[in-house]
Amino acid sequence: MAKRVVLAYSGGLDTSVAVRWIREEWGMEVVALAVDVGQSADDDWETIRRRALAAGAMEAVVVDAKAEYAQDYCLPALRANALYEGKYPLVSALSRPVIVKHLVAAAREYGADAVAHGCTGKGNDQVRFEVSTRALAPDLEVLAPVRVWGFTREDSMDYAAKHGIPIKVRKDNPYSIDENLWGRAIECGAIEDPWVAPPQEPYALTTDPSQAPRDPWELVIRFERGVPVSLDGTAMPLHELVGEVGRLVGGYGWGRLDMVENRRVGIKSREVYECPGALALILAHADLESITLERDLMREKARLEPRYAELVYDGLWFSPLRRALDAFVDDSQRPVTGEVRLRLEPGRCFVTGRRADAGLYDYELATYEAADAFRHEDAAGFVRLWGLGLETIARKQGPPDA
Repeated sequence: MAKRVVLAYSGGLDTSVAVRWIREEWGMEVVALAVDVGQSADDDWETIRRRALAAGAMEAVVVDAKAEYAQDYCLPALRANALYEGKYPLVSALSRPVIVKHLVAAAREYGADAVAHGCTGKGNDQVRFEVSTRALAPDLEVLAPVRVWGFTREDSMDYAAKHGIPIKVRKDNPYSIDENLWGRAIECGAIEDPWVAPPQEPYALTTDPSQAPRDPWELVIRFERGVPVSLDGTAMPLHELVGEVGRLVGGYGWGRLDMVENRRVGIKSREVYECPGALALILAHADLESITLERDLMREKARLEPRYAELVYDGLWFSPLRRALDAFVDDSQRPVTGEVRLRLEPGRCFVTGRRADAGLYDYELATYEAADAFRHEDAAGFVRLWGLGLETIARKQGPPDA
């Protein structure tokens, strides 16, 4: 067994209990590593750091990775329009590789021979943490105390109370929530019945549409080479822009997802997400591509986008295929510069306009008005040649059955 471990620490119940449990049951020194990827918290980071020390950590470290997470992880997924099963913008999946990157770095700094996480045995995150760790540091052992101890939620609360671990938790709060700047994932409680409508209680980033402003609002997002750079003419770093777009869009009650998805471990799971910023940016980005990408490139990119999302969801961020797809996506984004206008109404967000610096839309070719520059006389020969193969089949072999 390893002697020193770096634990991915959230400050919540399970990872706080894990600090003490690892020390007591496995006799290991624990370094608690909290990575700030834009999650909101009931406590400030210094309070969370002190909680880890009170739980028995030999050291507790907080890393501010918001800008890194936005630029190096969320942005590639955005440019790839990555939505798992066509819906989910990979909120949790995207944050795991950046956390693992810092786990490994901390393990090297503190001379640890293992890292640990607080994931359960039937979720996706255990796969993401462990596969990413082995991709970056195959020499490190990966520990999963939650898979070993068999505690219920109440058992964990009792353990924390017994050992004086200062946890703020409610026994009547049934929800498991994971959050970062890309959005929020909500599980457990009434949500586990796929027939039951999601309760309003756990939502935090989106307003109930019935309570949203009645007057519409419009916002303009500018992209440069597929990168969102400004909102309504104001330039800002990506991690701030995501939050501001999310605040505006979420204020109108748009950005919620309710889906039954296929987990990596082979079970179906009902998940509720709220991702107003991520979904609005992907909506705008994909729309700008419609006016800037050549037809075959756009179709091939659309074919590869679900595969990109699957790789991220399945914990294969550090795979050669994901890197190769990034190279393809990066090249495709050269002309994706321009602006998209989004309109917000209660429970709705949709595109009302787009313009591009080097867009392929040509008014004189598209219009039916007097400015029409399309050579209509060319169409007859084009159409005949396009259908020549089918015409030949019909003449030689007979027409197909109607």
